[in-house]
Amino acid sequence: MWSLASVCEADFEELLAIRIAAMRESLERIGRYDPERARQRLRANFAPTASQKIVVANQVVGFYALREEERAYALDHLYLLPQWQGQGIGSAVLTYIQQQCSSSSKSIRLGALRGSDSNRFYLRHGFIAVAESEWDIDYVYGGILL
Repeated sequence: MWSLASVCEADFEELLAIRIAAMRESLERIGRYDPERARQRLRANFAPTASQKIVVANQVVGFYALREEERAYALDHLYLLPQWQGQGIGSAVLTYIQQQCSSSSKSIRLGALRGSDSNRFYLRHGFIAVAESEWDIDYVYGGILL
């Protein structure tokens, strides 16, 4: 069973380590693994009040960040440590997020690294690809498609 816990500024390094571990294989596969770049990207939009740690048996195994914008919710981050992936936790957390947003007419938007296994994960959960760039695929779920 998993639970959520609040995030504070002091959690940055722990969450950065989770992000790096979760993305390392995908980034190495496309030749873009760079821990310092990962630090800069997370730091640029780190918002503790919009983030939640994912906890299993008193261990932080992942986190997500969900910001409400004018016309959509932005799922900026959803990461699980590799050893906790494939066990249904990510699906349960994403379903929870979708349910939390369902009372609004707003969609949920996110971007996923091209070539990452996360693309299949988001498609399985009803997200629709709406744009592609050199490195990322943008997805939208529910609400009014933007």
